[in-house]
Amino acid sequence: MTDPEPPTESTDRRPPPGRVSPEAMAAARGGAVEGLEWLGRPPEAKASILYRVLRLVGRFVVFAVFRFHIRTSGQEHLPKGGYLLVGAAHRGWMDPFVVVHAIPSEPRAWFLGSAPSTFTSRWRERLIHRLGGLLPVWRGGLGIEQHVASARAVIANGAVFAQMPEGTVSGPPGKVGPFRTGWAVIALRTDAPIVPLAIAGTEELYLGRRIASQVLPVTSVRALAGLEPGAALPVEGSREEFALAHRMSDALSAILGPAVEALYPWTIDPPQRPRRLRRRLTWLLLRPGRIDRDG
Repeated sequence: MTDPEPPTESTDRRPPPGRVSPEAMAAARGGAVEGLEWLGRPPEAKASILYRVLRLVGRFVVFAVFRFHIRTSGQEHLPKGGYLLVGAAHRGWMDPFVVVHAIPSEPRAWFLGSAPSTFTSRWRERLIHRLGGLLPVWRGGLGIEQHVASARAVIANGAVFAQMPEGTVSGPPGKVGPFRTGWAVIALRTDAPIVPLAIAGTEELYLGRRIASQVLPVTSVRALAGLEPGAALPVEGSREEFALAHRMSDALSAILGPAVEALYPWTIDPPQRPRRLRRRLTWLLLRPGRIDRDG
């Protein structure tokens, strides 16, 4: 999943394969169609039969086939719907599944997601379009306004708008990386409740891997920005808005960072534990390449 701002590509381990640029991929599909324009319908909060079936299939694969152990806590903090969920640390392809595992099947979660990484085949794009849950972003895309519109539509329908403010899976295990400000601009312009979600243990996957998440107490734009309750929010696109977005990112990082660090030790297995299918599972839904884990 991604923040609207374009991440910096980094490398590690194996040489990255030849890549088709996002611009070329978008051009081949008739242009970089993002968000609600790509979806072509209101983002629903109700869980469809297809979604419920695939959710059950996904749980069977995750827990019975891959034998992952996901420990989740803090669900008592979840509002009924119409909120922003902001998760970190974002370290692998499992993170959206950890988010979905941490919240009820209804109201549904909708993610800003990387179109180049997700739409690797036409059938995948068609399935995701029918299934819902993704509002695609093309790297170096078209500005933030369409993502604000997507968030407003999700929240207005009582669903959950989920973001990963690091914007990339690179970064140190057990710690949060730098937060980008796109999520905070969206939060400022929607003024919706904000639910922080701490995630640990997804940077390396193998059979039986332990993963942890924790839903933290609901916060708000004004609380993160250090404003009084009911204070007026800045004009959209103003310097004050971007200054508040940076302040909010720092404040949320200060909340999520210690929670991630507290969760991480439980996810660590002793060195002698077999890590079967580590390479295959770690890269299962990621484009193989180098990832900077030094932070």
